[in-house]
Amino acid sequence: MSRTAKIAGVAALAGMMMAVAILAATDDRKPSPAPHVAASTDEGHDRLARELDRCATLTMPDSGCEAAWAANRRRFFHQAMPAPGHPSDANMPTDAEGVAP
Repeated sequence: MSRTAKIAGVAALAGMMMAVAILAATDDRKPSPAPHVAASTDEGHDRLARELDRCATLTMPDSGCEAAWAANRRRFFHQAMPAPGHPSDANMPTDAEGVAP
């Protein structure tokens, strides 16, 4: 490699470093807004997510897990809560083990 090529490479690298430094110095970023305060619905989603994580490790049917999966499907499909006594997920297909996907 010739001396001229080395000088050109160092000059190009120095130029890129200078450009990054200038951009960083002149960037007028505004401070980020305060983090979103968790509302009660976020807490419910967190609780549901923890329950679904627990259910993912189980191999036996669990009524709490079935309710959690039903709530997750309703939330995913933006459905309202069913009336009390109404079979909420009777029409939902299940896999071969009888566990809702």
